Amino acid sequence: MYAEERQQAIAALVGQRGRVSVAELAEQYGVTTETVRRDLAVLDRLGVIRRVHGGAVGAGALTTIEVGTAERDSTRAAEKDRIAELAQRFLPASGGSVLFDAGTTTARVAAALATDLDLVAVTHSLPIATRLTGFPGVRLHLLGGRVRGVTQAAVGAETLRLLGELRVDVAVVGTNALTVRHGLSTPDPEEAAVKRAMIAAADRVVVVADASKIGREDFVRFGAVDDIDVLITDTDLPEAAHRDLAAAGLEVVLA
Repeated sequence: MYAEERQQAIAALVGQRGRVSVAELAEQYGVTTETVRRDLAVLDRLGVIRRVHGGAVGAGALTTIEVGTAERDSTRAAEKDRIAELAQRFLPASGGSVLFDAGTTTARVAAALATDLDLVAVTHSLPIATRLTGFPGVRLHLLGGRVRGVTQAAVGAETLRLLGELRVDVAVVGTNALTVRHGLSTPDPEEAAVKRAMIAAADRVVVVADASKIGREDFVRFGAVDDIDVLITDTDLPEAAHRDLAAAGLEVVLA
């Protein structure tokens, strides 16, 4: 196989899997790891893939750009609805407490609550708080702070102070990106700080994220795979990513 043919094959493989390792590529194409690194350097310069430590990811897998809630809410809506329904199994029973992170998938989890559930719910998200006011059994606590327009959620020192005083049964957390190497990540440092505090405040952490988020890495890391008890995603999750997450000890549930 000529170098150009191999590079085209590598680019196609990255597109299919989202992430590949240098060692895996060297074995698959019968070349040295140094040859693979040169191939990846060429593809990176062309903008086809992005080189990361130990391998490569798709060109769009690394980002610091944050998409607004309106656009995100209409993206992969069916998958998010299935995730939200399945997530109900992992919420505390009546009398428990749950912390809802901001996000379009977490908002669907909140909206899918049983109407007769007796629950203490805490959130920093204005849209989620608005939805939960219609549930008679929910005792709602809205965290204060500076509200970011793009996520419609409170962030900052006041939000972190309030979270630092809480202990809840379950935190339902969203993420913009998740890999075994980089963990959970998001574009904004203030959002990352709030998510990190939510994880610290919970006895059990349930991450809800559609499969498009898996294999991506964003600007700010707010948690490791070890911080998650359960990941609920959809059946479009690539098999390789599923194996990597399971090998890291994470319970992965497909909706």
